[in-house]
Amino acid sequence: MRKGYIYYNNDFAGTLYESDDDFKFIYDDDYFNNKHSVAISKTIPLTQKNHNYKELFPFMDGLIPEGHLLGIAISKWSLNQNDRMGLLLNTCEDCIGAVSVFKIKQKDAERKSTNNEMP
Repeated sequence: MRKGYIYYNNDFAGTLYESDDDFKFIYDDDYFNNKHSVAISKTIPLTQKNHNYKELFPFMDGLIPEGHLLGIAISKWSLNQNDRMGLLLNTCEDCIGAVSVFKIKQKDAERKSTNNEMP
């Protein structure tokens, strides 16, 4: 199972999980309970329930580079263009816009971000 930390305007918003069957996004409790927090997307509302989707969430898929930039990423990191989660985790730390995605490294898998520092 691969995982990624999702940040919104540098605040830890939640965790994205990929399993063999689907994708799941869960908002972090601290983010959810902050009165200033907003949904990361209109299609992923700010709720405490798990958000499940059979494919990578369309909003997150839209963060992945396209065209020439996608080609550069694929060749630089030897990525498979059909591995949408792999592309997201490897190319979306510094996206245009408010959302960033950080790959959770094995040693960080049990660590929970509590001080809003990026991994």
